[in-house]
Amino acid sequence: MFNTEVKLHVGNLPKSTTQEELHTLFAQAGDVIAAELIKERKSGESQGFAFLTMSEHSEAEKAISMFNTYSLTDLALKVSLAKPREQRDGQSQISGQ
Repeated sequence: MFNTEVKLHVGNLPKSTTQEELHTLFAQAGDVIAAELIKERKSGESQGFAFLTMSEHSEAEKAISMFNTYSLTDLALKVSLAKPREQRDGQSQISGQ
């Protein structure tokens, strides 16, 4: 069996959370390859969620068990495996007409 990188979705983040804080927190569960805090394009303000890439599936599972419902400044984090991103071809599959 081989290990592959696993992406996690972390929701319900305080707006003040930084990528560095996320990286440090989740490093307790294993090797964090990347932490991407999602921000508003115009204001640069956090949207309250992030994606983290863990180096192994076992580490991702450990992170979920450690940090799902973890209280970060009075907010309970929601941590789960990220769903694969859908391909964007520039055209909507649902017609607005």
